[in-house]
Amino acid sequence: MTYLLALDQGTSSSRSIVFDEHGRIVALSQQELPQIFPQPGWVEHDPRVIWHTQLATAAQALAQAGLRAGDIRALGITNQRETTVLWNRATGQPVHHAIVWQDRRAEPLCAQLREQGHGPLIQQKTGLLIDAYFSATKLRWLLDNVPGAREAAERGELAFGTVDSWLIWQLTGGRRHVTDVSNASRTMLLNVHTNQWDDELLELLCIPRALLPEVLPSSGDFGTTDASVLGAPIAIGGVAGDQQAALFGQACFGAGMAKNTYGTGCFMLMHTGDQFQTSHNGLLTTSAAQTGSAPQYALEGSVFVGGAVVQWLRDGLRAIEHSGQVQQLAESVPDSGGVMLVPAFTGLGAPYWKPDARGTITGLTRGSTLAHIARAALESIAYQSAALLTAMGRDAVAAGGHPVSELRVDGGACVNDLLMQFQADLLGIPVVRPACIETTALGAAYLAGLASGVYRSTSEIAQLWQAQRRFEPTMARGQAQALMQRWEHAVAQAALERA
Repeated sequence: MTYLLALDQGTSSSRSIVFDEHGRIVALSQQELPQIFPQPGWVEHDPRVIWHTQLATAAQALAQAGLRAGDIRALGITNQRETTVLWNRATGQPVHHAIVWQDRRAEPLCAQLREQGHGPLIQQKTGLLIDAYFSATKLRWLLDNVPGAREAAERGELAFGTVDSWLIWQLTGGRRHVTDVSNASRTMLLNVHTNQWDDELLELLCIPRALLPEVLPSSGDFGTTDASVLGAPIAIGGVAGDQQAALFGQACFGAGMAKNTYGTGCFMLMHTGDQFQTSHNGLLTTSAAQTGSAPQYALEGSVFVGGAVVQWLRDGLRAIEHSGQVQQLAESVPDSGGVMLVPAFTGLGAPYWKPDARGTITGLTRGSTLAHIARAALESIAYQSAALLTAMGRDAVAAGGHPVSELRVDGGACVNDLLMQFQADLLGIPVVRPACIETTALGAAYLAGLASGVYRSTSEIAQLWQAQRRFEPTMARGQAQALMQRWEHAVAQAALERA
């Protein structure tokens, strides 16, 4: 049997999974990652803790599987995207905590860039909207605010990277400073048409080119781990940002195929093949994982509050004691009784982009109960995702393509059958849950397997993908459309809360 090791470095935890050549999980290890909140709106991680927790889980997963490093054909890495690390090339030590993707400290610079009219240029080159979400303005903040950082950067003494680059640097003993195209496309510095760092954007953001890693395809030669790290050298053969890795792990290799990850938030990506599509419906264009030099693209939309609404039911309303109880409570009523819950706790993401919206409950009557609110909370995840897919469909048709014909799902909340059935009903297309819902790590393993010859092609990987359950729509389309209209009305109310 051939084995692949995937390192899955996420926002809240570091995980390592050993897969066999059939894409089956052999062992899994996970450690929580502490969050640092220096002040409101700021979110940081300690890069050294990222490294140590990731290394520890890798060793634990190998031990759990009864394997040694020499038994692993190749290693793949997937990671929280946009999170920004700056370190000293000579010592390998970070010069500051990592600034996490959720961090908003760079918003004043983003506002300035928007006011100066740079939005169209940045969207045309990078596919992104100007936002503090992305790495470029976080890096600019570090250079401007860490004493001596800009001078050291100009002298070539510092290295910048997203979390994948930081891990590869540590794994290879500082021999490789590289990233993949999917992570690079989230920095707001990469020209996604050429897969090269863009000199005009570097000048605009005042970022020295000497800081930047080499950009490689997502499947290829990222170096070899130092023998001292895990006991024997392992080839690093695959790297992709978490959402692009999930798209790959779901075997969505062709234009028009889409996946939705139901986690704390929801991330929906639709592959658009080699076509760069600028969204006119509030979505981002991003680079998909690439197995060769030719650019591949996807449209992406993000829901800020997905599964987190269940945590609010538990910790805020105290409607349930454990998150697993939400389906039973929601199923104790036949429907939401007209209640709509818009979980705009931190504003609304795509396709609305209403940062000032706030959480709102509409449709309450004297007969409304906690069960109705719980059901409305669950359904809010599906409504937001349906709005995303509708926007994607509009963009696809405008570009001469076809709407999505089925939605592949993964992430923790996709195990909720009630939610998945309601999602299929709203969309009017099948929702398909795979046998392995660890698709993010699986995508990294597949990319590494392609580079190391375990798989000959993506067609071979597509044959490994298996559905665990298929949810077919049962609701009349007129009823689904009426529900979506009521949802949009509730969203309008949420936006009015801060008007």
